[in-house]
Amino acid sequence: GRVRGSFKVCSKSVIFEPEDAAEPILKVGRALPFSSDGVYLIKEGNVVAPYKIERVGVTFCHDLVFSRTFDVVQTLLQLHRASCLDKLGDQTAMIAANLQSRLARTSFDKNGFQSVSEQPHMECEAEMVSPLVTNPGHVCITNQSLYFQPLNSYPDSVVQIRLHSIRRIYKRRHGLRPLGMEVFCSEDDLCSDIYLKFYNTKDRDELYYYIATFLENHMAEHTAESYMLQWQRGHISNYQYLLHLNNLADRSVNDLSQYPVFPWVISDYSSPRLDLNNPASFRDLTRPVGALNTERLERLLARYRDMPEPSFMYGSHYSSPGYVLFYLVRVGDLLGFLADMTSDLLFPSIAETWRNCLDGATDFKELIPEFYGSDSRFLRNELCLNLGKRQGGGKVGDVILPPWASDADDFLQKLRCALESQYVSENLHEWIDLVFGYKQRGCEAVAAHNVFHPLTYEGGIDCDSIEDPDQKIAMLTQILEFGQTPRQLFSTPHPQRITPRYSSVSTTTPSSSDEDSSFEDLTEESKKLAWSNMSKLTLQCRHKLHKEAVTGFAVTCNGASIFSTSRDSTLKMFSRESNSLQRSISFSNMALSSCQMLPEDQTVVCSSWDNNIYFYSVAFGRRQDTLMGHDDAVSKVCWKDDQLYTASWDSTVKVWRCVAAEISTNKRSQFELLAEFEHDAGVNTIALNPAGTLLASGTKEGTLSLWDIPSFTLLHQMPCHAAKIHHMAFSPDSRHILSVGEDVTMRVTDVQTGMLISTIPTEEEQRCFCWDGNTVLSGGQSGDLRLWDLLSGKVMHKIPAHRGTVTAVWMSEQCSTVITGGEDKQMLVWKPQY
Repeated sequence: GRVRGSFKVCSKSVIFEPEDAAEPILKVGRALPFSSDGVYLIKEGNVVAPYKIERVGVTFCHDLVFSRTFDVVQTLLQLHRASCLDKLGDQTAMIAANLQSRLARTSFDKNGFQSVSEQPHMECEAEMVSPLVTNPGHVCITNQSLYFQPLNSYPDSVVQIRLHSIRRIYKRRHGLRPLGMEVFCSEDDLCSDIYLKFYNTKDRDELYYYIATFLENHMAEHTAESYMLQWQRGHISNYQYLLHLNNLADRSVNDLSQYPVFPWVISDYSSPRLDLNNPASFRDLTRPVGALNTERLERLLARYRDMPEPSFMYGSHYSSPGYVLFYLVRVGDLLGFLADMTSDLLFPSIAETWRNCLDGATDFKELIPEFYGSDSRFLRNELCLNLGKRQGGGKVGDVILPPWASDADDFLQKLRCALESQYVSENLHEWIDLVFGYKQRGCEAVAAHNVFHPLTYEGGIDCDSIEDPDQKIAMLTQILEFGQTPRQLFSTPHPQRITPRYSSVSTTTPSSSDEDSSFEDLTEESKKLAWSNMSKLTLQCRHKLHKEAVTGFAVTCNGASIFSTSRDSTLKMFSRESNSLQRSISFSNMALSSCQMLPEDQTVVCSSWDNNIYFYSVAFGRRQDTLMGHDDAVSKVCWKDDQLYTASWDSTVKVWRCVAAEISTNKRSQFELLAEFEHDAGVNTIALNPAGTLLASGTKEGTLSLWDIPSFTLLHQMPCHAAKIHHMAFSPDSRHILSVGEDVTMRVTDVQTGMLISTIPTEEEQRCFCWDGNTVLSGGQSGDLRLWDLLSGKVMHKIPAHRGTVTAVWMSEQCSTVITGGEDKQMLVWKPQY
């Protein structure tokens, strides 16, 4: 008899969905309209179960009743002709031409606009991407909304997203080509509101930039480096950080070949209690799954050595559409699209799956985000699906959980705790190196055809480099079936997270007394309080002390005397008590570039453009000593633990130790050169970390170098800025270096790895700053002081200060006093108001 329903013509199959839910969905594939493979029966009797195949007569398709017979038959005949072509590339090209012809004969129906006042900006063709399906249609963007109108009006006649509701947009790489765009209307959701694949990059980019321009608060465009800084400092969780990295690496829940990938973090699935304080409970995050079992790794290596070309290491990916469906087989109707298979393969048990990933010859899969989410339905057979029986006879139902989990919700909660644990926080950067970082060794690849290094996740096949259309289509097909390696986000080692165990780096030997401990806590609290009120800086006094720009400040411990240097070649001493200039000293007729107060407030050391370093005795009121240390102007001096550090335009930084006399006395001293650090350009600035164990130097060409002081060795050297580095400083915990440069940027560098982790455009050159690791107070060309939130990269507050560039800034140890100097020759003293 005849059965009414809807008939869907797809690129390589036709599907008939009956109105009567008891009737099976029928799918005829491949050589349309005459299928030699038979008919696929899906959801027979409205029961979600693996599909069946039945052999039927070739007249099956012709027995259907169509309301638009001619159009459908013409399309079927064209697709049939395409399927009969010998070459796969020719088949794909003919199918694409047929689709483009249908799209060209239609356009976006503007009756779908939400408002008659909407003004369209552009219209183009695209495909809406969802798991297992891409739906072609027309995209239209107006001054109010983004619309997608499917060609077949399925599942809806039009999809609308209001521009004001958009929170995030990402460009996507789809099939290894820059054609995708994904739109989110929430900040942290895993699922997007729409994923569009365009037919050319130009349309994608025009739509993307129109939306980006429309959104006023749209992106301080988030980069992997900006998220890294937030994660390092504990502002986002491990789970949130991995979601962001997956998003930036083109992973999407709408694309099964690029589904978000998360790591196995637990290795104990047999104990009655999960001990998250025991490192043995965790998986080794420094190795990929394929290298966790050393015995299996040796077998794989032996096979690889004996394998003829093309040889490969693992032969399988850690993320593929098959693995995603494996984990999600209990959710929705996915099972209906799978063939009848051994029930042992339908995700029966957590422990068995983990064991197979450790021991299986071809199983190296990682996890998906659902394992660390809050929705446990994928672990429960709530739909009462017919998943068959195990080889041992047992019926497959819910996923069998470890003994330490009371139910599915408890299991997910414990996994979330494990992901955010101390052990994982300290080691997650190692896994990021494997999947998203420098150990990945290539990004645009299919796993199964690559030579995998045994201790890395690797890829290297670029689909765009394949010229033969048949090979290209074959590769794209394989990508969709075997999955893709994520886009590489980091090319240098990823820094470790700052965990509570390491966040407090003491620069002195801690005292055992409760009083000292309480005082240190009080000091830290007072600093935090001061920085929280830095936007309320109020001017205490303003004095014009010099004839040229101010270059530096040195202040006595009690704050009573302020010393300042200037390009007018003078060192000035200002008294806070009398509110007047007390002394003016000139060492030569050339500019003084910086000054430093030595311990006990007895001596001020000054650097000069005449190649010398001068020592001024505060007690005796005269020049005490001169060190002729360089062959060009001395740009900066620092002092720590009886060692003097001098930077010069002669491309060196020198480390000196005072011998023969105490520097604080009036006697002349001799200086022993301990080390000389060579650079390729003039050194414009240097900075010491609080412990005095690390020194950073910045050159006129923008290179940042990091030196180990105890061994006098170079740790890192990297191009940081595109022009001169004006100023740099370590964070209080010595984890990061902040620098500002002539290239109108502010940059954060990780000390451990030397990685540049944040670049913030500053609109104008910032010349000097102070910071607490999160907030920056800087002075720039306009003369304003700017207060920056480093994590968002935004200016929180502007404070009018100087008439002309701010050239120097000093902050007291308790952060309770700020002194600034500028090209207007003035010194300004500020205090935050509480």
